[in-house]
Amino acid sequence: MSKIDLLNTPENSAGSPAVTGLGPSRRFCVAPMMDWTTSHYRYLARLLSRNTLLYTEMVTTGALIHGDTERFLRHEEAEYPLALQLGGSDAKELAHCAALAEKFGFDEVNLNVGCPSDRVQNNMIGACLMGHPQKVAEGVQAMIEATNLPVTVKHRIGIDGRESWDDLCEFIETVAEAGCKTFIVHARIAILDGLSPKENREIPPLKYDWVYRLKQKYPHLEIIINGGIKTFDECHEHLRHTDGVMLGREAYHNPWLLAGVDPEFFGESSPVQTRHDALRAMFPFIESELARGVYLGHMTRHLLGLFHGQPGGRQFRRHISENAHKPGAGLEVVQAALEKVREPEPTMIAEA
Repeated sequence: MSKIDLLNTPENSAGSPAVTGLGPSRRFCVAPMMDWTTSHYRYLARLLSRNTLLYTEMVTTGALIHGDTERFLRHEEAEYPLALQLGGSDAKELAHCAALAEKFGFDEVNLNVGCPSDRVQNNMIGACLMGHPQKVAEGVQAMIEATNLPVTVKHRIGIDGRESWDDLCEFIETVAEAGCKTFIVHARIAILDGLSPKENREIPPLKYDWVYRLKQKYPHLEIIINGGIKTFDECHEHLRHTDGVMLGREAYHNPWLLAGVDPEFFGESSPVQTRHDALRAMFPFIESELARGVYLGHMTRHLLGLFHGQPGGRQFRRHISENAHKPGAGLEVVQAALEKVREPEPTMIAEA
């Protein structure tokens, strides 16, 4: 019996189709990013903001069904609210993995319809699915029927050959009819033939006005905007037209930005007052991961941007880079690196 068949036993049956709500707040989100939004980054991010919605890296349905499911879905309760992003196109497999997302305690399950890499295209995953809106709708409907979690879709505004406004509206309407209420829209097309994933994040022009128009045309849907957003001022402008913002690389390379999110967007105090406080709060987690046999460098690579632009920040990064990879490296490497950065006065607060 396959893992999918096991899921369909009576005790795991979803029963009647679920009615999904909007779930966690998506007013401010950090985008799913391969090799970056790992559990170690997310733990740091949650120390900086209680309310930011975090996403996992994309996990393919094949990896969950045929691979080490526990390893791929492992996370800390401290990371909540947390969404699982799936890559896949087979409705039955997506349903299976959506049910797993609920079983493992995630707050949302998201379908990737935006990744432009050749590798995922060949497996009918990611942005190429924008050319197959009915297939996306079938997958979304199956996911909704398999879980009580909100099912969302992250996508581009188009792909080469299907990049008109009418094409985008057809996609939205087809997927919304299947039950999706939340669309996270990267405001660029993806050029599937001729550009690398990196070039697809930079070369196609941003069309924020298209995302604004989607919210105007479909006010009953939750529309989250993504793509090239870096500052809180930009976020506030986008929030005048959409329901939420999603930041990617800026939130990774400059994680201290997140320490300003709760006061800026949720009317709450920041969980931490200084970068030093945030890093010290990571120490017990780092020690527990080391005890599990996790290599220090797998954790510290996500800390390198914490002191971005600060006096001593370069020395902090250098010490970690030169020592975290050494055999037996432990928490003392991080502690020594922290001593190279001058600690501010306790009254200092997060700067966006």
